[in-house]
Amino acid sequence: MPGFTRVGISALVQGAGQIPIRGSRGGGRAGGGGGGGACRPHCHGRHAYKCASSTKDIDDTSYDGPWPDNWKVTVKTCAARAGGTVYAYAEVRWDGASFYPVDDPTIFDGAKVRVQIKQSREGADPVVVERDFPGLEARLEDGTAGGARSGIYRTATISHRAGPSALGDSVLFLDWHGDGRGYQRHDYTASPTV
Repeated sequence: MPGFTRVGISALVQGAGQIPIRGSRGGGRAGGGGGGGACRPHCHGRHAYKCASSTKDIDDTSYDGPWPDNWKVTVKTCAARAGGTVYAYAEVRWDGASFYPVDDPTIFDGAKVRVQIKQSREGADPVVVERDFPGLEARLEDGTAGGARSGIYRTATISHRAGPSALGDSVLFLDWHGDGRGYQRHDYTASPTV
């Protein structure tokens, strides 16, 4: 055909970066820089995830009144491998203090969970890719008419190519409204290596 040039399929793929091929389970790259993709957690459901969880009692540092104000927050971090690609996501569960008003948007100035994929090695594990999920803040501030403030938030899945023996890790960042301290970091247990 005039005006068209035949090119090999490999050239098309290289030019397009990561493109899904019909029948594959790999999706496009939704955010996450540095080559790290993201998808809903179920899109890699065929892979065997390895998970670890830990719980912390976290004090509301903006409140010094008489009511109990600690939040019990559990973070489960999961990782899986398919060939050279590692997938990771986090699931956050919480049971918060009940004296706040219903759906109080002023509990936090910010709240996010950071999901990381790290290369496991002797000493500090270097981060291969990470992504923040700030949608956690609105969920934490939701409450019921009865004052209950508990829930669950699951991130999307991030992915990246990693060498042998990689893992998923999670960090919770909370910025309590009006305490002047900014984000406070809470480290949780990493997943087993994959």
